[in-house]
Amino acid sequence: MENVKVILWGLGAMGGGIGKMLAKKQGVDIVGAIDIGAKLGKSLWEVVPGIQRGDREEVIVGTPEEVIKPGSADVVVVCTNSFTRDVYDKLVFVMERGINVITSAEEMAYPQAQEPELAKKLDECAKKNGVSVMGTGINPGLIMDLLVILWTAACEEVNHITSRRVNSLSPFGPAVMEEQGIGITVDEFNKRKADGTMAGHVGFAESTKMMCDALGWKWDKFGQDMEPIVTDVDRKSPYGFAAAGNVAGVAMKGWVDIDGVRKIDMDHPQQIEPEQVGIDTGDYVILDSVPPVNMANKPEIEGGIGTMAMIMNCIPHIINADPGLVTMIDIPVPHAIMGDFRNFIKEDKKIVK
Repeated sequence: MENVKVILWGLGAMGGGIGKMLAKKQGVDIVGAIDIGAKLGKSLWEVVPGIQRGDREEVIVGTPEEVIKPGSADVVVVCTNSFTRDVYDKLVFVMERGINVITSAEEMAYPQAQEPELAKKLDECAKKNGVSVMGTGINPGLIMDLLVILWTAACEEVNHITSRRVNSLSPFGPAVMEEQGIGITVDEFNKRKADGTMAGHVGFAESTKMMCDALGWKWDKFGQDMEPIVTDVDRKSPYGFAAAGNVAGVAMKGWVDIDGVRKIDMDHPQQIEPEQVGIDTGDYVILDSVPPVNMANKPEIEGGIGTMAMIMNCIPHIINADPGLVTMIDIPVPHAIMGDFRNFIKEDKKIVK
């Protein structure tokens, strides 16, 4: 069997990082790369700092039309946008050329929550072209939803879920810095919150809908709110800066009420350089259940590496999946791939043979 063939669409912090991970693995080749601006026409091995080329073939960064051709890859990894509506055309472009696609777009972890019509269209497009499409990452995709669902497997009854993640935003790129309002004033934060342009964490709706569907609960009254985390010292991360008195992060809360009873609470304060001001990071699952569950993981699973690894380790699952839109509760349990990628692919699912 030939190596698994991967195209990277987006070579920023996440896409480039996934490329660096894949370049260290056995049985997988990066056969194409897509980006914009100054990266076009340059070697992938030059534009992604630290990536190990070894004896791999040259890969020149191009446009989607130049790189994505029928039969050119088994999967395209899209790391460009956060919202289903913004990444939709890219996913369709890939699928119409008969190639599977996996994306880091947060809303795509469970697009049925906020974009049910687009989710239906993506499912139809995937099935029409005999391929699969999914979104995943560290959160949503694992920590605040799939991990919770896995813990409920040991429970006879579940009465209430608390999912909490205290994390650092420092590893993430410019798009996330913008979404979180890193460096803006409190007045600007409040203005953007009021007019609906302050994104904050993207994914509470997707995570809670995923959990409810998995457990058989009706996803009824969902809500969320956010407050600025204001720093009293200057903080600088690789892709963000917040001066003292400005916004260094967002404290997000979300909830689901079912038949008038609170069933899910989501608690997610996230900021750049939390350790600089004495904030300990961590991941927590607390279930009011039979038996009760109280999981604590400290410090947090680092978000940047976690997102890249989740996408990389789900590549065999998206290739093996039946055609259509799939989510984290549709595929086998994800896990690290320490051996040859080819050993995890069903022979009849390979596009490039």
